[in-house]
Amino acid sequence: MTSLRARLTQWFERRWFGDAHPGVALRALAALFGRVARARRAAFVSGRRPGERAGVPVIVVGNLAVGGAGKTPLTVALVEALRRRGFRPGVISRGYGRQDAGARRVDADDLPAAVGDEPLLIMRRTGAPVAVAARRIEAARLLVASGEVDVLVADDGLQHYALARDIEVLVIDGRRRLGNGLLLPAGPLREPVQRAAACDFIVVNGGEAGAGEVPMRLALANAIPFDGAEPRALSSFQGEPVHAVAGIADPERFFRALRAAGLDPIPHPFPDHHPFAASDLRFGDALPVLMTEKDAVKCARIAPSNAWAVPVSAVLPDEFLDAVAARLRELSP
Repeated sequence: MTSLRARLTQWFERRWFGDAHPGVALRALAALFGRVARARRAAFVSGRRPGERAGVPVIVVGNLAVGGAGKTPLTVALVEALRRRGFRPGVISRGYGRQDAGARRVDADDLPAAVGDEPLLIMRRTGAPVAVAARRIEAARLLVASGEVDVLVADDGLQHYALARDIEVLVIDGRRRLGNGLLLPAGPLREPVQRAAACDFIVVNGGEAGAGEVPMRLALANAIPFDGAEPRALSSFQGEPVHAVAGIADPERFFRALRAAGLDPIPHPFPDHHPFAASDLRFGDALPVLMTEKDAVKCARIAPSNAWAVPVSAVLPDEFLDAVAARLRELSP
């Protein structure tokens, strides 16, 4: 099943981000998808189906293209920056892949299957209140009712119009941008390219940010062992190959980052949100195994003794973070 999923992903990505033509059938389906997407957006903008208010300002972090663009590191960075500026942020999320649709708080000892790997990572990294629910307004109300938050950051909710939002932050992968610019399934887009113009901020992760766009880069931190020992500088892994495991939307981003740090990774890409088994992390030798922090959340119980998690942090201009805070202050009564 995983192999089939990987082959399908590669087939579509050659059409979305490569030079393969999507074909007439996919374009026809994209036209239908576009009509639905535009109708949903129009109902929100016109007020015919207004989103529900959470009771505090809501910042939505999302993307137009399917797959990862750096939303979770950006969410973590926003939470930490808003705290430094006097706010009390909380985070809400659908919790991709979780077994229950109901609203619940995320605790540090939760299993990823119960709350989703990204919400668990965010909670452990920031210590901020985090809640998940299929209907994000339910997660929002749960946190607002606690009295612990005065602003909410919605991780991946740009197209979730049932939740009213005050600030929209669009994240774009700077290397792949918006692919061929077509809607699903002919291209990677959930909404037309023109939707970007309605967002308050456009953050470009890697690559070159254009005029009016906010540059962002991901910085690797020291590797963290699973056995609770002291972190280890990435530079200490130089001089020998390392196994590099990534079950994210763009595994090559992690492998490139390791190479940029002077390491010699042996790549082991897996599909996004891959359900890891112990055999996935054992390669028949004693070389170190480095994995993304997101994957490490799911692998704590099965990782070998030579495995390490490599956290990443989003590096953003202070001007952008100040502008988000200023916009929130404008919304205060």
